[in-house]
Amino acid sequence: MERSLLGARVATYVYFVLCGTLMGAWVVHIPAVEERVGVSHATLGGLLVLLGLGAFAGMQVAGPLTDRLGTRVVVPATAVLCGASLVLPGLARDPWTLAGALLVFGACNGGLDVSMNAHAVHVEKAYGRPVMSGFHATFSVGGVLAALVAAGATSAGASPVATMAAIGTASIVIALVSLRALMPAAPATERTGSEEETHASPAVGGRSSGRRVWLLAVLALMVMLCEGAANDWSALHLRDVLGASTSTAAFAYGTFAAAMTIGRLLADRVVTRFGSMAVLRHGAIMAAAGITLVALGPWMWAAFAGWALFGLGLSGTVPQLFSAAGHADPEAAGTNVSRVAGLGYVGMLAGPAVIGWLTHVVALNHTFMLLTLLCVTTAVGAGVLRTNSDAVPRSETAGAGR
Repeated sequence: MERSLLGARVATYVYFVLCGTLMGAWVVHIPAVEERVGVSHATLGGLLVLLGLGAFAGMQVAGPLTDRLGTRVVVPATAVLCGASLVLPGLARDPWTLAGALLVFGACNGGLDVSMNAHAVHVEKAYGRPVMSGFHATFSVGGVLAALVAAGATSAGASPVATMAAIGTASIVIALVSLRALMPAAPATERTGSEEETHASPAVGGRSSGRRVWLLAVLALMVMLCEGAANDWSALHLRDVLGASTSTAAFAYGTFAAAMTIGRLLADRVVTRFGSMAVLRHGAIMAAAGITLVALGPWMWAAFAGWALFGLGLSGTVPQLFSAAGHADPEAAGTNVSRVAGLGYVGMLAGPAVIGWLTHVVALNHTFMLLTLLCVTTAVGAGVLRTNSDAVPRSETAGAGR
């Protein structure tokens, strides 16, 4: 049992890396695809919205499908489809074919995102202790891996289409090889507890569970909006507001991303000791302090420190929200995760646009005060995790596979 559970955990890491690698492989090839298709930046921006819409649709389909067929079926299936569809944007020759390619790739990627998170919830429940943040950290590792592979392939003279096809093919093979290690079904829910324990679990099923999942989704929207804003505006802030060079400004996002990755690698241990509510609340407060320093600090070192605090604070928030949604009702983990991930993804897409609109009214750095407000609101709303009776028991730290 311990060996099979460890195998399931390793397989989950593999699928998270694959998802990050496939998305990263698309991102690093955006300039080449834009040049091949011959579209303007503005047109490309509109086409990228279709990627998000496709991902959102894929999430909503994959969630219930995961609950019905099981993660062992849906996770590898969506991984194979995502790997196969990666090459489609590279093959596009005009805006219409690129639009279709992005819709398909986005839907497959969104389906993989939700199904692998549902499987991660099952693994975490079987372990009896927090492991979700570690999975999310490896997603970031996948993005770095994609950048390194693409850089090496470009230096070797490989075309973007060939590189994307190779990465997609390798991902399909790895997904199929890792299939057998996945858990066949969600761990059985304990139903033999005392009557008192039963009544103390309003989060399981019913209207209370539904309301709570949507509250988690709203919190996910807010924190992922903050993350999306950092992705697109951190470097521009240093360049346009503080006068940094383009090369120096690029380190703003690097600082944010590195801090977020480090935070996710450490978050599971922090959750084990202090609880998921504390990680969400204090992480949001830390993020609020960091982005306020960015917004008001006149010095470059303050900006770097602020982006690092912002990334570190946000790092553990999304994994806790996804985990809480999945544990709210193990039999509907896929559906609940799809709701939280779907609304959160809307926030990530909206973040850059919202900040852009606000720059017509106030200076770029002052628009970040909206992110401060969202982080403070998240901290106030973190109490929704207090009723998480399905959360992983903190006392069971001698779980399998340690």
